Amino acid sequence: MKNKKYIGLLVIIVIFAIWFVPKIKNRVESSRVVDSNRTEEISQSSKLSFIKLNGESRKVPEFIFTNQDNRFISNEDFIGKVYVAEFFFTSCPSICIEMNQNMKILDEEFADRDDFGIASFTIDPITDTPKVLKEYSERLNVKSQNWHFLTGKIDDVYELSNSGFNIFAGVNPAVAGGFEHQGFFALIDKNGYIRSRRDSNGNPIVYYLGIDSPGQKEQGIDMIKEDILKLLKNG
Repeated sequence: MKNKKYIGLLVIIVIFAIWFVPKIKNRVESSRVVDSNRTEEISQSSKLSFIKLNGESRKVPEFIFTNQDNRFISNEDFIGKVYVAEFFFTSCPSICIEMNQNMKILDEEFADRDDFGIASFTIDPITDTPKVLKEYSERLNVKSQNWHFLTGKIDDVYELSNSGFNIFAGVNPAVAGGFEHQGFFALIDKNGYIRSRRDSNGNPIVYYLGIDSPGQKEQGIDMIKEDILKLLKNG
């Protein structure tokens, strides 16, 4: 009688092993896959996107302009540096003021780093001579040796802005200051590629807003500062 009980118990144990153990194993493995996927998602979200055009990563085109110290500065001077680019003009009565107040935050944060720079291209090169740009930089109390205020031929500036970066700039006598432009900051990595974070849908934001946006949880200047640190650390 005891033998029958033992045999019955053994049968139950075998059935349990055959039926339930694989299910427990699958559930554990499934949980691991989910955790792995979540880790991968977090890892991917922390990476900055390349900006694609016709399937290719966009690189800042070649340029050469004159800075506030009357030195020729080209895109080659920024190789090996993470840098931020903007288009502005010194007599701008509107968004440029706030843009460069925000840019000054980056100057204060990264002034001591040799691997960071700023390129501020004037869209009014006739007025903004190196002397005018030098006075402007002094009023801002610029600290970084790598913040270059750049001027040159007007056609070259607008070609770089509108075609090179796809950031609109143009002459418009009907607006205050006589020029209009978008208040964007472009983030460029050490190899000259335009980079950005992704939005909640996984799409690159492309550019960072250089002025504060009321009601926005995280401002453009905060986002770009975070992403500069990512590029300085990881490239």
